[in-house]
Amino acid sequence: MGSKSRRDVKSRRNELTIELRHLRYFIAAAEHGSFRKAGVARGVQESAISRRVRDLEDELGASLFNRYNGGVRLTFAGERFLSRARQIIRNVGHGAEDVASIGRSEDGRVRVGIYSSIASGFLAELLRMYEDKHRSVDVEMIEGNPSEHVAAIREFKLDVAFLRGSRAWADCETVYLWSERAFAVLPDNHALAKREEIQWQDLTGQAFIVSDSAPGQEIYDYLVLRMADLGRHPDIRVQYVGRDNLLPLVALGRGLTVVSEAMTAALFPGLCYRPIAGEILRFNAVWSPKNDNPAFRRFLSLARSIAASRKPDGIKLPSSTIVGSGGLSRKRDRLP
Repeated sequence: MGSKSRRDVKSRRNELTIELRHLRYFIAAAEHGSFRKAGVARGVQESAISRRVRDLEDELGASLFNRYNGGVRLTFAGERFLSRARQIIRNVGHGAEDVASIGRSEDGRVRVGIYSSIASGFLAELLRMYEDKHRSVDVEMIEGNPSEHVAAIREFKLDVAFLRGSRAWADCETVYLWSERAFAVLPDNHALAKREEIQWQDLTGQAFIVSDSAPGQEIYDYLVLRMADLGRHPDIRVQYVGRDNLLPLVALGRGLTVVSEAMTAALFPGLCYRPIAGEILRFNAVWSPKNDNPAFRRFLSLARSIAASRKPDGIKLPSSTIVGSGGLSRKRDRLP
């Protein structure tokens, strides 16, 4: 064989064109030992089976069957190829089932960026209801600051983020879902712990602590803004711990902090929560209009449905317990 012919054969083998029907016809012929019987089983003419098997052999450059009057018998190469052909067909079938189930939202993943706690409140209810309806969907929770969440949404690394405030983000859609009160977190022996409710003026001159991780930066900016309204600049110290370890530092007297209402479900010894008068935090869902993840679309639809069911304007704050100095506790009423 000349060098040009060898190059042509090598090039052709590097660009194999094998269709799934080639593999299915080959498998049927191997299982039935006959092109005629394979044709009957597949509902096609015997000649179609024979022709496609011949095309497959030409593509592979090897004989897969020995032909004889009674039917066909696999060659050594055919026996080797049969297991691989079956594996390919199985993989394609499994892949198609995966895609179909994701399309039906039976499986899949929803990636959710959060600011508020999932211990109680709207997010806790949403997650519980969604997972009851779609048990095969993996819901992944990711903490982060708003700018990080929105950047991830634009790159389709997040499906949706629940962010505080009503800011409009470019290339994203938003919808208001729920509100929570803002709470000051204090040691239970703090002078302000004796009050049922705290004014922002009461917090001037206090030292605050925030975490270096999310949502620490947003709480930092929030405190600076609120104190600026009173003509003050707060003393805020960054602690290099997570949110769960930040609250015990408050109990130890390192400083006060502020949390959303859902976070008050987390109880720590020596700690109490007091609502800040008139301070309501609005939470929006933010997502990309180009996101066609069906599992996420159902997640968003359920979030809208829960928000719409809350009275009178879609808000239903959690009825949790405020624990104060000396073990005093009371139930919070829903906001009117």
